Amino acid sequence: MSDVHGNVTAFEAVLRDIDARGITTVLNLGDVAGKGPRGSRAVALSRERCAVTVRGNWDDFLPRPDPHRDPEFVWWHEELTDEDREWLVTLPLSHDLELSGRRVRLFHASAQSVYTRVRFRHTEEEFAGMFAATELTGDGPEPTVVGYGDVHDAYIETFRGRTLFNTGSVGNPLDEPTASYVVLEGVPGGTAQDPFGIQVVRVPYDVEAEIEVARSLGMPALEPYAIELRTAVYRGLHESLGLTPARS
Repeated sequence: MSDVHGNVTAFEAVLRDIDARGITTVLNLGDVAGKGPRGSRAVALSRERCAVTVRGNWDDFLPRPDPHRDPEFVWWHEELTDEDREWLVTLPLSHDLELSGRRVRLFHASAQSVYTRVRFRHTEEEFAGMFAATELTGDGPEPTVVGYGDVHDAYIETFRGRTLFNTGSVGNPLDEPTASYVVLEGVPGGTAQDPFGIQVVRVPYDVEAEIEVARSLGMPALEPYAIELRTAVYRGLHESLGLTPARS
């Protein structure tokens, strides 16, 4: 899973679905807090339920003090506890595992940086770069499967024997207005002769309840957040598409 962004209503719905499927290992690809109203609670849930959480761009910059920030970033920063902030900035940048003879590499945005974005529509060079050994990923065998978050747009692509997938977003999806995560199925320590699967799962949740939580807590940037949750349209496009608060 990835990009909870403080949306605990969606996070809890996804965790219920995970439990119902009997899944026992949960991995979080970052951006736990920020944009949504309950970053601190999302951090607590991730620490409790996720075997590994890697650092996202929001996890990297939000905990750090910055006197020049806009007021909404100050609100999200201060909503976190000191312990939350310390935990977020010390998260690992990538995580590797082996399933059915495949090395699977997981990170937030790209092999280059938590701030380097690779979108659903990308070049062959960008695709290849996701499998590269870099300072962020460290040395080791090249992965055959790479998973990431960041762009809030779930997809799976296989090209010349390598598979790239995006988990989509739990708390701020921008492809359809339901929480998404990915299930990996395989044999730990197995071989390429063992089955391997990747499945995108969509989980409906109570969007209006989440918006009401944000409103009750006085979260800034409430209307863009509400429109994004209802429509899955990025806030930078709202004005051009006529998505105003009254018409959202």
